[in-house]
Amino acid sequence: METRRRTVVKAVLWAALGWVTMGLVGLAFTGSLAAGGTMASVNTVVGLVCYVIYERIWAAVQWGRWG
Repeated sequence: METRRRTVVKAVLWAALGWVTMGLVGLAFTGSLAAGGTMASVNTVVGLVCYVIYERIWAAVQWGRWG
């Protein structure tokens, strides 16, 4: 079983990668660092919360586990 701490660390690292990527995409589409950064930040917060919830739900599911 995965610990909550590991889930959160994985989620934060994934969110950081997504934030950088989304910031660059937002900058490319809008031409504005502020708009791109805002889009990236909102996307990252929403995605981080959803990812942690998703991972914790799956951590409780026994289906498909060995042993």
